Amino acid sequence: MDVVIVESPAKAKTINKYLGNNYTVVASYGHVRDLPSKNNSVMPDDNFAMIWETDDRSAKRLNDIAAKVKQADRLILATDPDREGEAISWHMLEVLTEKRALKEQPVERVVFNAITKSAVLEAMAHPRTLDHQLIDAYLARRALDYLVGFTLSPVLWRKLPGSRSAGRVQSVALRLVCERELAIETFKPQEYWSLEALLKTAQGADITARLVRLNGKKIDRLSIENKEAATRARDAVRAATLRVYSVTSKPGRRHPSPPFTTSTLQQEAARKLGYTTKRTMQIAQKLYEGQDINGETTGLITYMRTDGVQIATEAISDVRANITRMFGDSYTPSAPRQYKSKAKNAQEAHEAIRPTDSSRLPTDMENYLSNEEFRLYDLIWKRTMASQMESARLERTTVEIDDEDKAVELRITGSVVAFDGFLRLYQEGQDDGDDDSEQENRLPKLTEGESLTLDKALIAQHFTEPPPRFTEATLVKRLEELGIGRPSTYASTLSVLRDRNYVRMDKTRFIPEDRGRLVTAFLESFFERYVEYDFTAALEEKLDKISAGEMEWKQVLEDFWREFTHSVEDIADLRISEVLDHLNDELGPHVFPPQEEAEDPRQCPQCNEGRLSIKVGRYGVFVGCSRYPDCRHTRPLTTQNDEQSSIGGDRTIGRDEASGLDVFLKTGRFGPYVQLGEVEDDNKPKRAGIPRGIDLNTLDLKQALDLLSLPRELGMHPETGKIIKAGLGRYGPFVLHNGVYASLPSVEEVFTVGLNRAVTLLAEKKPRSWGSKTLRELGEHPDDGAPVNVMEGRYGPYVKHGKINATLPHDTPPKDITLEQALSLIAAKAVKGITGKRTKKAATKKKTTAKKKTTVKKKTTTNKVKTTVKRDAAAE
Repeated sequence: MDVVIVESPAKAKTINKYLGNNYTVVASYGHVRDLPSKNNSVMPDDNFAMIWETDDRSAKRLNDIAAKVKQADRLILATDPDREGEAISWHMLEVLTEKRALKEQPVERVVFNAITKSAVLEAMAHPRTLDHQLIDAYLARRALDYLVGFTLSPVLWRKLPGSRSAGRVQSVALRLVCERELAIETFKPQEYWSLEALLKTAQGADITARLVRLNGKKIDRLSIENKEAATRARDAVRAATLRVYSVTSKPGRRHPSPPFTTSTLQQEAARKLGYTTKRTMQIAQKLYEGQDINGETTGLITYMRTDGVQIATEAISDVRANITRMFGDSYTPSAPRQYKSKAKNAQEAHEAIRPTDSSRLPTDMENYLSNEEFRLYDLIWKRTMASQMESARLERTTVEIDDEDKAVELRITGSVVAFDGFLRLYQEGQDDGDDDSEQENRLPKLTEGESLTLDKALIAQHFTEPPPRFTEATLVKRLEELGIGRPSTYASTLSVLRDRNYVRMDKTRFIPEDRGRLVTAFLESFFERYVEYDFTAALEEKLDKISAGEMEWKQVLEDFWREFTHSVEDIADLRISEVLDHLNDELGPHVFPPQEEAEDPRQCPQCNEGRLSIKVGRYGVFVGCSRYPDCRHTRPLTTQNDEQSSIGGDRTIGRDEASGLDVFLKTGRFGPYVQLGEVEDDNKPKRAGIPRGIDLNTLDLKQALDLLSLPRELGMHPETGKIIKAGLGRYGPFVLHNGVYASLPSVEEVFTVGLNRAVTLLAEKKPRSWGSKTLRELGEHPDDGAPVNVMEGRYGPYVKHGKINATLPHDTPPKDITLEQALSLIAAKAVKGITGKRTKKAATKKKTTAKKKTTVKKKTTTNKVKTTVKRDAAAE
């Protein structure tokens, strides 16, 4: 029997069907080990040795896998065909070696790009050994991310309280978002005017032309700066006698885009389907692992973590055949299309993302897929098919119009699709700011010298607009252009930015929170090299060279660590006040915007003498006066539109008419909350925490009062007569009755749930019960006649007699236990119980005596340890 190890149970089940009874396919459930979340898990001083940790859930699975491997004839590692997959196989091999599960069994590594029977069987026929260069690249990347995070994050905590963490790729992505926001804030709109001439041909056809030259001067988008200039231009056009000067037609072509890579799939799914990068990868994973189609589980797409744009030769042949069958010979190019990635550091060892069988039409798969899965499969199928279709043929026409002395020159452009080609099936989505130049604009037939009549000359005012905020699609695109990160990391990187509250989402766009801007400004001031785009991209290139065997991974780590530790040491002695001075300068345009009533935007509006500055408080960062404590003026970091800062600061939401008290939004030790009234003497005002999902910037008085009204009394339970309440707790929204909690699906339902709905939820609540169940009755005990039974308990089967419970041996099934065996186990447990009690009592007495003798010594030792820690912290 051969044992095959894959990552997921779904994949294991499918592959086991393909391979048959001579194989046992087991799942590792992803990574089985990781670096512990504590210091010294990577030890630079010990040649970058790493300490790996296995969690409890993985430990049980590994024990089961090890037991199967011990009985196996061969071990086959069949994890995903990328760096992470190679790492999982390496971890499995390391663990199995430590457990001595491997003796002389051969160990093989197989990879397949699709979960289909043919792909799996082909891979099994061509095994290889582990790729240690890929493993080295994984180890280097994992060590780098760990060292940056666990070295930089404590610096942030000490120098910039309220910050969460800093990561190698995450910090650069955050910098992109913050720089874009700064560009938007500092953007100054520029006025410009446009002029369009509505003309009629001799045949009565309507055409629209734009002004391109006036009195010999070229007119571009910003040339007409004000209404006066626009009016003069309009008058000149009205006075001109217009004619067609030239008509030029040029054939053109538009070629299809290559098949999807991970990043282009994420971008297109965001643009066309509205999926986040994380959701796109989750759905793609399901399509890759397969669906049950006509009784057989089959993977529908190839592996979805790739930056290659080529697809297999046989797949191209199938696609071309299906194009001919569905659309005809004219849509099939004479030769297959070959693509090459334009992305920096692209590794093209894997195929692009494509359907495993292009003859499986999306319409045929719709009944087997959820709506989300169908839409993504449809997108992948169309992009793959279109990539091998004929180019679209266009006819681009330019018409030049002028008057006799050429004082006025106008132009019309149009594009007519002569042959739609791949556009019949698919057209790529557009990013913000992209010019959809292929929009068809049909022109009437025009001849040179033809006279035209001016119908209207229209002028319009415009203002330039700032660059748009990043969406997930455009941010992924920019990261890929810069060569930062890898396709498989983008989804997690963007999720971390949101989870750390460094950014918030306005519909689909990233807006940096103040906390994120502070972190970025801090890193740019003191760790500029490590958030530079070129530096991060160069580091990615080194990691790629490690995987290609061109660089030694520990040397890369050593070079990085040497310079990085010096940078950390350089700011160790910096006082927080010095850090804040830097941040005042970096964030000046954001934190201290110009005020009309004050010449100096940093002048304190309360005392008019002090200067405003970024301050650090117990609960975060805020803006305060330099004359504190004489002047106690404070405000949140954000001042625009009275927005509530995500870091600190209070604001008044409104007044409660019932009590006459003001309602405040505040930030406390455990997060934001609303408060009714001020603190007076020892009377604490009513407060309510604000749950996740409620936007602090849009929180209004009604929402605040609703939160303060919790818990709500819904009424009496019809059976018990006791009150049912709805509220928010540590684990989310709930209804409560007689000590029993039932969860509500959303925060909103806390305010709307009725009595009947609450009674139903409570009735459906299954109480936790660990009661034992009788499996078998063995008979009576010969000493007292009491029953001896086999029981099923919380921790497994056992035998019971009176108050004595004896656990069954692991190799004895409950159905095979006899009364004689049970009596023996019970007798042994009775003796052990008596001995254990005596021993425990004696040990407790001895321990108490020892404690009395050594109390002073322990206290002294503890004080010494505390002193050492305090001295080390002061040195930092």
